Amino acid sequence: MNFGIIGSGSWATALAKILTDNNNSINWWIRNAGTIHHLQQRRHNPHYLSSAYFNTSLLKLNENIEEVIKDSDVLVIAVPSAFIESAFETLPPGSFKGKKIVSAIKGILPSCNFLLNEYLYEKFQVELSDYYTVLGPCHAEEVASEKLSYLTFSGIDEEMAAKIGEHFHTEYLNTVVNHDVVGVQYAAVLKNIYALGAGIAHGLEYGDNFLSVYIANAASEMVSFLQKAVGEGVCRQVNYASSVYLGDLLVTCYSLYSRNRTFGNMLGKGYSVQSAQLELNMVAEGFNASKCIFKTNEKVGAKMPIAKTIYEILWQHIPAANGFKNIEGILI
Repeated sequence: MNFGIIGSGSWATALAKILTDNNNSINWWIRNAGTIHHLQQRRHNPHYLSSAYFNTSLLKLNENIEEVIKDSDVLVIAVPSAFIESAFETLPPGSFKGKKIVSAIKGILPSCNFLLNEYLYEKFQVELSDYYTVLGPCHAEEVASEKLSYLTFSGIDEEMAAKIGEHFHTEYLNTVVNHDVVGVQYAAVLKNIYALGAGIAHGLEYGDNFLSVYIANAASEMVSFLQKAVGEGVCRQVNYASSVYLGDLLVTCYSLYSRNRTFGNMLGKGYSVQSAQLELNMVAEGFNASKCIFKTNEKVGAKMPIAKTIYEILWQHIPAANGFKNIEGILI
C-alpha cells in the first residue's frame, strides 16, 4: 500500500511517525513550504510534536495535494474538520476514484453539518465501502513519546480495515478493528463536546466526585444518541464500553493533553470564547461540534441535556456557572 497523509498538525504528524516507524514510505501533503523545508533539513515538524524525528528518506513531501492523492493508494485525512473544504476546494470530482480513504478527523464539517464520509460522497462520489476511520484514545503527544496506545480502524469492510491497521501496528501501538464506521465518528464528535464540558467543570472548581458522575452521564447520553442516529441493527452488535467509545471519552475528559478540556477550563475560569481560542492557538473540535450536534439532534431526537447545555454556554452565551447548575439537577 502507498500511503498519503493530508495535513501537518499534531495528529497528522503522529500518524506519519507511526507509518514511517514501520518503514512505510509516505506521500505527505503539507500546505506550508517552510514546514517542508524544515522537515527536510532538520527531520522534525517545527510546529507540532517537534520531539518526533523522521527518516527523511521515507518522506515524499509535497505542497501539491493533487500529486499526493495521485501517488497514493490509501489517503489518511488528518485536517481539522473546519478546514476540510478549503483543503479540497480545487480538486476535481474524480480525485478519489480507486482510493481508500481513512478519516483521522474528529469533527463534523460545520458549514454543511456533514460527517466526512457524507461530504466525500456528496462532492467526490466516494462510496462508504471505500471509507474507513482511525480513532481511539490516542493522544499525539503520547505517540511521539512512544507510550503504549490503541487505535481502532473501522469500516464496513472489516478485512480491509484490518489490512490497513497492520501498517500502523508497532511495539507502542496496538490496533483494533470495528465495523461501526458511522457510530465511531459521532462518538469522536461527542466526546470532544463532553470533554469541553469537563474542562468547564474543572474551571468552575467542581471536584473529581462530580466529574465522575458527569462523565458517567455523558457516556449514557452518548449511547442514547448513537442508538438513534446509527440504528438499532448496527448498535446491537456494538460494545460501547470499548476503547473507541468509552475509552476515548474518558481520556479526553481527564487528560491534560486534551485541547478540548483545556479550552473548557479557560471558559470555566472566565475567559470568553474568543479569548480562549486565541490563547489555545489550536483547534478545539468540541466548539463547532456542539453546534453541529445540536442541529443534528433536532432530527435524531435523542435526549441530550448535557450536550445541549454546553451548546448554550458556547453559542447562546449563558453563564457557565448557570449552565452547570442546571446540569447538577439532571445527573443520576
